Amino acid sequence: MTADGLYFRPLVQVGPARPKGALRLAGGWGWFTDIEVLGRGQMPRVIPLTQAPGTVLDALSQPRTDIGGLSLNQPRIMGILNATPDSFSDGGLHAGAADAVAAGLRMVAAGVDVIDIGGESTRPGAATVPVDEEIGRVVPVIDGLRAAGADTLISNDTRKAAVAEAAIGAGAGLINDVSGFTYDPALAPLAATWELPVCVMHALGDPATMQQDPRYDDVLLDVYDFLALQIETLVRAGIPRRRIIADPGIGFGKTLAHNLTLLSRLSLFHALGVPVLLGASRKRFIGTISGAEAADARLPGSVGVGLAALSHGVQMLRVHDVPETLQAVALWRSAMAGRQI
Repeated sequence: MTADGLYFRPLVQVGPARPKGALRLAGGWGWFTDIEVLGRGQMPRVIPLTQAPGTVLDALSQPRTDIGGLSLNQPRIMGILNATPDSFSDGGLHAGAADAVAAGLRMVAAGVDVIDIGGESTRPGAATVPVDEEIGRVVPVIDGLRAAGADTLISNDTRKAAVAEAAIGAGAGLINDVSGFTYDPALAPLAATWELPVCVMHALGDPATMQQDPRYDDVLLDVYDFLALQIETLVRAGIPRRRIIADPGIGFGKTLAHNLTLLSRLSLFHALGVPVLLGASRKRFIGTISGAEAADARLPGSVGVGLAALSHGVQMLRVHDVPETLQAVALWRSAMAGRQI
């Protein structure tokens, strides 16, 4: 947002015919020539990029720095590994450490870029897990993956500094906090001390209450403002902007209409000047729209949403179905480029 209360969303295009004067989006595969200008209480309007403030163009076009050794000039896949008995999609499937390690190794073999390991369910209505119990779920899985020779970047999906510290000691290299670093004030300083990348996500309330009639003045701009504020808070805590990823938090304190509003204008979040992650895999709204009641039957819809996000230039997809998503992304990239990639 600029000083006059305006927000700038690049109208991203992907394909081989890039016109003269177009700017590449964040050093990635998309480009844009026009920008949608948004504001509270204002009708959206479209302007050519030449009319946008220079600071906005810099934030949109500056290539994103590698995260954990991963270049972001191509889409990256984060595989979900829930070491929990009660996650909404696969609760209990990987609750045992041996099962979770085996699942993680299958992701590695498929070519996953990041494995996101969590020991506390964040499904709607989930209760908070004690620190020691969460550590006991997460650390053996990280230990097992490292002992098996996996050198893939591991993310710890946690809200708690003590859990993150134990996970880092076992070999985690990224902290993914669904509370947007609002739950535990010690977590951001810990990430700064270890010089780790972080993912800051928007959620309205905590998992136990977030789906109880969520309301916003303007969901798109409210989520953007939250992320912008939290990014600045993290920077003040000693975490450089180049090590921060933003996640709009699909399904976390949001109705179906809220989710679709965010998805339709995802490219707005590039104006934050950081990489964008989308975690929509198997979410309830996919089942509502598609009629797939069971979470594990929502693969086609999850892939569809993920590919739509790539058309907005989103750099990372957090998914349950790693091999299938990797295949879909490979075909999407080749079809958009007109050549095998």
